Amino acid sequence: MTNSFLRLQARTQRFTLGTPRGFQVSPDGSRVLFLRSASGEDRLHILWKLDVATGEETRLADPDVLLGGHEELSPEERTRRERSREQAGGVVGDATDADVRIAAFALSGKVFVADAVTGETRELATETPAIDPRPNPTGTHVAYVAGNALRVVAVDGSGDRALAEPDGPDQACGVAEFIAAEEMGRARGYWWSPDGTRLLVAFTDRSAVRRWHIADPANPDAEPNVVSYPAAGTDNVTVRLAIVGLDGSTVDVDRGDDEYFVSAHWSAGGPLLIAQQPRDQRRMAVRAVDAGTGATTVLAEDTDDRWVEIVPGVPAWTADERLVRVAVVDGWNRLVVDGKEVTPPGLQVRSVLDVGDDVLFTGSSEDPTQVHVYRWAGGDAAGVTQVSTSEGVHTAARGGDVTVLAAWSMAHAGPAVSVLRGAEVVCEVASLAVEPPLTPDVRLMTVGERDLRVALLYPTGHQPGTKVPVLLDPYGGPHAQRVMSARNSYLGAQWLADQGFAVLIADGRGTPGRGAEWEREIAFDFAGATLADQVDALQAVAAEHPDLDLSTVAIRGWSYGGYLSALAVLRRPDVFHAAIAGAPVTEWRLYDTHYTERYLGHPDEKPEVYDRNSLIDDAPALERPLLIIHGLADDNVVVAHSVRLSAALVAAGRPHSLLPLPGVTHMTPQDDEVAENFMLMQIRWLRTALGVA
Repeated sequence: MTNSFLRLQARTQRFTLGTPRGFQVSPDGSRVLFLRSASGEDRLHILWKLDVATGEETRLADPDVLLGGHEELSPEERTRRERSREQAGGVVGDATDADVRIAAFALSGKVFVADAVTGETRELATETPAIDPRPNPTGTHVAYVAGNALRVVAVDGSGDRALAEPDGPDQACGVAEFIAAEEMGRARGYWWSPDGTRLLVAFTDRSAVRRWHIADPANPDAEPNVVSYPAAGTDNVTVRLAIVGLDGSTVDVDRGDDEYFVSAHWSAGGPLLIAQQPRDQRRMAVRAVDAGTGATTVLAEDTDDRWVEIVPGVPAWTADERLVRVAVVDGWNRLVVDGKEVTPPGLQVRSVLDVGDDVLFTGSSEDPTQVHVYRWAGGDAAGVTQVSTSEGVHTAARGGDVTVLAAWSMAHAGPAVSVLRGAEVVCEVASLAVEPPLTPDVRLMTVGERDLRVALLYPTGHQPGTKVPVLLDPYGGPHAQRVMSARNSYLGAQWLADQGFAVLIADGRGTPGRGAEWEREIAFDFAGATLADQVDALQAVAAEHPDLDLSTVAIRGWSYGGYLSALAVLRRPDVFHAAIAGAPVTEWRLYDTHYTERYLGHPDEKPEVYDRNSLIDDAPALERPLLIIHGLADDNVVVAHSVRLSAALVAAGRPHSLLPLPGVTHMTPQDDEVAENFMLMQIRWLRTALGVA
């Protein structure tokens, strides 16, 4: 059971392979395009078409057919996938024209188009390696990026040419810079006009950004990977915007003084929109762009004395030219249409999914572990209805009167995907995922004076009255939740529990879904707030569950969870007796500008905040076993974080373990045998460190 689960979990990419995703619905509601691999152990994703009338699914683009089963990724594509944490292969993303008929995608650096009506799929003659191909709304041309230049080709494959080219090796056209892709949720760098004749293009210049060298010690003859990394307090990539026409015209866009270009929206509902933030992120400005002159007008501004959060899907126009955005009002993310809040307090808007005559969005109400799909049909809050009806975590895509609703629940493994016409389910999209060989036994609770949301898992077959060592397994930081009403979220946690632990997962202050005040309580205080919430959760749960043995408590985590784990044994050795810190941030001056400065301020202005929240100076205090794990190819949380902490521990004479992972990035190993050994090694280390059988 131990070996089979771990290897199966790796081969199935945590039981996600074979699940449908990336839904796009045609405006007439006749077809749905989506991505799904051929089985639960096949990593190559295929582009599929669903005929809504018949429920028939057909393959539009199969990498095995188009490439002969062999996929080669360019460095540019590897970077894009690293930023999105994409581990699958094949068609992992596509874009369509306005009719959702012409779909474009890249495979092995080549551009392909598929016609969803005729079923024809063909390669276009383009420059290679190409990334991010996107058809224009009219389906006549496809834009793409190759060699840091934005290029365009007719959909019949003719007339390939460059529309925007870089001026030097530090420039790029039409791509998202590191900060945009890693922290802002913007993976693209160009947008088509509604009539398909012009594009808004981002021109980036990284010449002022600090260069870091990520070497491969396992291969000393290999050249180091040189990355432009904007660490906190240092220079960012500069972004210039221009409108480039297929006729060769160029119009520069007046961006003003704001440092961060956040997002763009160009639809028939109104003029081109851009959203921007200054360096301190305490303001979000929505500007309308005159596409003929490049002049901009501020339509709306949101301010906050801490930061203004980026919400996916906004700003946008409704079909009748009403501005849609999300703003904090009365402490909650509220949907704002034409300057008026149209969602009630207590409903935390998480993302906007689709804007047309109405607005489709996701949000959480009383229970932040659940995410539902809502529709605002007009008027005030009375116009808001809940589309998803089952308990769990939901998302959706829409076209015309057809909505594709995906639901993750505690009641079943994987997503249940329904296709609705109006309110009626007309068909379903099949999941081909492997059924997990275990079913998590999860206790979702609300505990402590701050109503912390926690999940507790005992070993299968646990006998009440038997003491069990405790393993905390948090992320615990902003922008991520671990405690969700979805079974698949706890598969790995149940396996950990079955190794002889009571596994506790807690979402503390800073995690999404509970309103602006909750998220902002971590401002300038990562270490204090997030660690205190893990301690409070542990003590509150143990008061209700006396089987938790508080004399043997360990904590493990990755990324922010790795930081929190190291922090726990350094500052609360009275509570935590061992820790595994995976890819931890240990010195916040080494992490990137947008994320770090949002929460901790600028290091030149608040050096004491950075000192207080970093771990290096705590090294002499270590008195518990600590295992530090880090991928040597990590370009997000670079290995210098772990090396500096280890060096400080050595200098202080504090024993610890450091495990380097050659060739591993910020994502954990995925080879099934390596992944299995990686987890079993951690379990053996924990048992030894805690002195338990």
